[in-house]
Amino acid sequence: MADSAKTSIGIDFGGTSVKLGVCRGDELLVTDEPIPTANFHGPAALIGEMAARVAKLRQTYPAICAIGVGVPGLVDFDHGFVHELTNVPGWKHVPLKAILSEKTGLPVLVENDANAMAYAEFRYGAARGLKNVIGLTMGTGIGGGIVLDGKMFRGSGFVAGEIGQMSIHFDGKPGHYGNLGALEKYTGNQQIAEHAVQRYAEAGIEKDIADCTPKKIADAAQAGDDIARQIWGEVADWLGTAISSIAWLLNPDAFVIGGGVAQAGDLIFKPLKNKVQSMLSTVVWERLQILPARFSNEAGIIGNAALAADAS
Repeated sequence: MADSAKTSIGIDFGGTSVKLGVCRGDELLVTDEPIPTANFHGPAALIGEMAARVAKLRQTYPAICAIGVGVPGLVDFDHGFVHELTNVPGWKHVPLKAILSEKTGLPVLVENDANAMAYAEFRYGAARGLKNVIGLTMGTGIGGGIVLDGKMFRGSGFVAGEIGQMSIHFDGKPGHYGNLGALEKYTGNQQIAEHAVQRYAEAGIEKDIADCTPKKIADAAQAGDDIARQIWGEVADWLGTAISSIAWLLNPDAFVIGGGVAQAGDLIFKPLKNKVQSMLSTVVWERLQILPARFSNEAGIIGNAALAADAS
């Protein structure tokens, strides 16, 4: 791997804002003010603002050697081409790498945001020192990234790791792509809340969606709410089904789980580990770790910066 002391910029492209930071290894030296995506109409203006921010950061950190950008969408990694960002109007078929590199004069790497999270945890986070790591991001949807033998595995079309689209029920809920039983249709934030409303209603308790966010269900479980605890057990069953299938296929060293659901702590991790262990051979289970992510909101910046530095 490249020298971890290299200084690079990580850019985390979200649905509502773009965040930039300067990193040296796992040290986040500085973050810039987020760029609201709604203030810019079309890719050209927003990329121009990103380039201007990079130029300003280089005045303070002249050793910056590369830029890594993570986006929540499908990416042609080799060409740094963004196929589409569903939450940002106008971002279809954008050659982000070519444009940003031309404007900044720096090497640019464009990556899927879940891959960046997985790389951050593999390189500097909870799975540091391991070689085969699966990262999961759990929020509105379920994303994933795969590191095999110390390298990102992206697949032939650069979409490997879309764990949220894996089926956990061959005749289950319809997924976004027509796939039945897709994991994220059970364990996304909204889906957990909807399930909780139903579970409480079955017990004669009326709650609305706002009362059933993963955070509120976790708080209720911690306070001794039996229904809330049962809900987390069900989420663990769904997630554990997917994880055990991946474990049989890839036999990784660790799964690292980040996002809001992971913040439930032992409420999710304890039943999850029990579920996964019950579905695996001892040969697979005995070396497998299931870990909470080290990095939170900064995972995208650190992961993208690390990918760019290691490639430079």
